[in-house]
Amino acid sequence: MSCLLHISDPHFGTQQRDVLQALVDLARQHQPVVLVLSGDITQRAYLSQFRQARAFCDRLEIPGLLSLPGNHDISLFNPYQRLFNPYGNYLKVFGPLVETVVTTPWLQVIGVKTTRRWRHKNGEVGAEQIERVVRQLQTAGPQQLRVVVVHQPVWVPRAEDEHDRLRNWEPAVRAWASAGADIVMGGHIHLPYVCDLSVPVPGLGRRLWCVQAGTALSSRVRREAPNSVNMLRYAAAGQPPACQFQRWDFSAASRQFGVVSATELLLDRPQR
Repeated sequence: MSCLLHISDPHFGTQQRDVLQALVDLARQHQPVVLVLSGDITQRAYLSQFRQARAFCDRLEIPGLLSLPGNHDISLFNPYQRLFNPYGNYLKVFGPLVETVVTTPWLQVIGVKTTRRWRHKNGEVGAEQIERVVRQLQTAGPQQLRVVVVHQPVWVPRAEDEHDRLRNWEPAVRAWASAGADIVMGGHIHLPYVCDLSVPVPGLGRRLWCVQAGTALSSRVRREAPNSVNMLRYAAAGQPPACQFQRWDFSAASRQFGVVSATELLLDRPQR
């Protein structure tokens, strides 16, 4: 069974040493083959913070990496850089592309840049991006787990978080579900949760899972959610098709990450 580690919002510049070491220990223990880093890699988009983040990713010794910039990864206090070269520091360290795809025999994971230089916090997905993801999904093999990665969430469980939801989320979710996506994962609000989008989105037609991660390393935790990361485990031969989701939270007492919830994500395969 192959393993994917999903981390988000580490906000390098606010990382905590004990949490960082615990995550290195977790990765070495479980040896995931793909790392997904879904944005807000840094606190202030400084080149030094991106370099710290990349050095940390290298310490995890995970063969495959898909990263995305979040809204914190565009300079807030340098208007010239924000306007003319918003992803310059990100690309120097995590480039050469902002939107990438990682493919293995068991997985197709597709990155979508949802940040915009003219938006301070909110994100959006455009029609061309939606279509690009659809075309990529249509190339997936029948046994591959199909994951789309964004920064801002496509669904939020609470009304107070609605303002943080991805703009143009509904056309994206409907198109990606129809094209065969299994999971849309993201971060941004530092709140981990899982939702079967076919329940809150009428007429979606099949299961599409929203998987959200909390902040992996930052001291900027929410009161109701400690530092946390997600793991997905998938065996393509399973019947019915499903992947195993685990949420791992950091415990200050033990200085380790531990499993706090486990969910079987049943997968619907569209007829082609």
